[in-house]
Amino acid sequence: MFFRTLKQLAVAFTVTALFNSAAAAPAPQEPINLDELLQQLQQGQFSQSEDNKQREQRFRQQEQQQKQILREAINQRDRLEQLAAELETEFENNETQLGNLEDNLTQSMGSLKELFGVLQQVTSDTSGKFQNSVISAQFPARAEELAELAEKMGSSSKMPSINEIEKVWFALQQEMTESGKIAEFTTQVTAAGGDKQQQQVVRVGTFNLVSDGKYLEYNPSTGNTAELVRQPAGRYLSSAEKIQQVEGGTVSFGLDPTGGSILGLLVQAPSLKERIQQGGIVGYIILGLGVIGLLFALERFVSLMLIGNKVKRQLKKPQPSNDNPLGRVMLIKDKYPQADTETLELKLSEGILREVPKITRNLTFIKIISVVAPLMGLLGTVTGMINTFQAITLFGTGDPKLMAGGISQALVTTVLGLVVAIPMTLLFAMLHTRSKNMIHILQEQASGIIAERSERGE
Repeated sequence: MFFRTLKQLAVAFTVTALFNSAAAAPAPQEPINLDELLQQLQQGQFSQSEDNKQREQRFRQQEQQQKQILREAINQRDRLEQLAAELETEFENNETQLGNLEDNLTQSMGSLKELFGVLQQVTSDTSGKFQNSVISAQFPARAEELAELAEKMGSSSKMPSINEIEKVWFALQQEMTESGKIAEFTTQVTAAGGDKQQQQVVRVGTFNLVSDGKYLEYNPSTGNTAELVRQPAGRYLSSAEKIQQVEGGTVSFGLDPTGGSILGLLVQAPSLKERIQQGGIVGYIILGLGVIGLLFALERFVSLMLIGNKVKRQLKKPQPSNDNPLGRVMLIKDKYPQADTETLELKLSEGILREVPKITRNLTFIKIISVVAPLMGLLGTVTGMINTFQAITLFGTGDPKLMAGGISQALVTTVLGLVVAIPMTLLFAMLHTRSKNMIHILQEQASGIIAERSERGE
């Protein structure tokens, strides 16, 4: 087969050489007659014959060399086949020996294998706990080291070294020790606006992180510490400031034992301002009525207190004064000294009726507000429930939060109405009682004046 290939190559080389020689030879002149044409054909055949002889001579010279190369290639192939067979036999022997050694290792390890399996499991679980622990904000890269160690134990049959076992023990001991400490350290904190800066952070065990009087959150996926976008109520922030300022002793602190879950729910709860905004236009109208009623009640309270003090002073003085209702009623007696009893009674009644509007001014408006406010709240609730049921019609009942949120917003107006109505009712009752007592004093003194005039007339 080799010689056949050489022959094919020789034929290809011959054809190529013929084409090359034909291309390189100068173009023959156009024959003038048939004799010249015959002569040119003879010359071309002779030159081609000479070239072929030269090529055949070169091929014969290279034949021995190609045979030598072929023999060397065959010898090398035989050596490589023999080597492959030896290596395959050695591989099979090694596989058998490795299986025997693994069996011996398993028998030798005995209960230690279960122990190291437990160690691997504990290392993996501890890595997961460290990743979510706020202590990792102070000691970063702990979880990654234990995760690499657990992966190494699982992928390799080699037993862990003493140093690796001590590393796991140290990590567990450190977590247990730091969980009972209030530590202060410096780290990069991302503010609510997105700015990053180095700040002093106080860590309260495994529960909370605070800085500059604000609560922080630790993101285990990125390892960043950031301020909560929404902070809890002011009393919790004041406790966060105290724990940063105190150097010894005890201090009250808003602790989240869940590690941030309760705090996350707490900051999601709407504030008082947001609750009021949920009431919408009806809620603002109710609050406006409440403010107006409160102003009227405050004005009536001050006025009745001043009038009551003047009336009390008038009761102690025999001379009537024109700066209080009782004095003005008593002046009627002096204005009509000759009037009979019936006429004086009518005049005194007229004077009392003249003072009553000044004493009971704006009390009716306060009473109206106390009645209208809960009705307005009911109106807002009904309107909100209508909107909620419309949303349920459009989106269905698949999302309970949608229903709960709509009902909560609807009930806000009822709460606002009751918040306004209850104090307005109490204020109206108090002010009405004061004004009624004052009118009773006027009627009582008028009756005394009539009785005195009647006795004197008899």
